[in-house]
Amino acid sequence: MKKPPNHGKPWTAAADKQLKQLAAGNTPTRVIGIKMGRTPASIAGHASNVGVSLKPTNQSPYGTKKK
Repeated sequence: MKKPPNHGKPWTAAADKQLKQLAAGNTPTRVIGIKMGRTPASIAGHASNVGVSLKPTNQSPYGTKKK
């Protein structure tokens, strides 16, 4: 498997800001990883370290659709 472009590179303040914005928009971890050039595991680990929640906040439980 090919390594992402930012594999092993340190996180910058700009990358932290982008992570916070994407997480606030309920972007899935895998998509954040693709956009930032990192693995989903590194996204989850770093988000935990900087206190960013990756849990979706604006999604209803499956099977309950508002009419």
